[in-house]
Amino acid sequence: MSDLVLIAFLEASIRLAVPLGLAAMGEAISERAGVLNLGLEGSIISGALAGALGALAFESAGMGVLAAAAAGAGVGVVFAVLVVLLNTDQIITGTAVTLGGLGFTAVVYQARFGATGTELSIPILRPVAIPGLAELPLVGELLFSQAPTTWLMVVLAPLLTWLLYRSRWGLELRAVGEAPTEAASSGIRVRRIRMVATILGSTLAGIAGAHLALAHAGTFQVNMSAGRGFIAIAVVVLGRWNPIGVVAASLFFGAANALQFTLQAQGWDIAYQLFLALPYVLTLAALAGWIGRSRAPAALALPWPGR
Repeated sequence: MSDLVLIAFLEASIRLAVPLGLAAMGEAISERAGVLNLGLEGSIISGALAGALGALAFESAGMGVLAAAAAGAGVGVVFAVLVVLLNTDQIITGTAVTLGGLGFTAVVYQARFGATGTELSIPILRPVAIPGLAELPLVGELLFSQAPTTWLMVVLAPLLTWLLYRSRWGLELRAVGEAPTEAASSGIRVRRIRMVATILGSTLAGIAGAHLALAHAGTFQVNMSAGRGFIAIAVVVLGRWNPIGVVAASLFFGAANALQFTLQAQGWDIAYQLFLALPYVLTLAALAGWIGRSRAPAALALPWPGR
């Protein structure tokens, strides 16, 4: 593998890891509070459509990201009300939210652009270069000149880790995810913590969708989330519910995804379907507990009937 191919592989790995990292960090916060958000896919695709429409309407990619965050938060509010306040089953509700998000965005897109849709030409997120590092030969421009959403992921990973393990809010959130009844007896507002964590997680998933539309593809396509919400849930397991570990796991899956393109470009005489399956095989391995085996929060996906 030549230097140029290696650099292109690393750049693609980072680009493909960003939506996974953002969505998975949000899911890690939600799961730490005891809420399994299988509706993450719905938040991502809603964020992608809102990001594209927002950027198109305001002629600004930044406004598109804000619109995507708002769309993700809106989906999170719906999910949180159902599972936290009404105690519906988290798995069934999450599945319904995902299917609803995929269907709703397809309908809105077709209503806005016609039955056959159109190739959107929208403002995109321009790369932001890190002074000094971006001038490095070969790797500088490719690795240190990335979309703002990439740098957001880099900043959020240590920040959320600090909040989880060094702040009172993080202590309360982890207590709610481990023993909500005992946490409530100590004066912690269990439902409020779970609502905030779920909405925050869904907001980050919406921003992940904005990255897909405004930085990765430069347009919106129906079902463009392509299962990333479910992969992000596996990434949380692989990252051991730690935001920094989650980002590292996202880079691993991004590399696995980029590898299929690199190997195909090298002309290997292997069926391309095997390369396409590689990231999903790794996802199944993570879900089965073969990789990154660790203990989930004790109250994860369990309803809490207290007030």
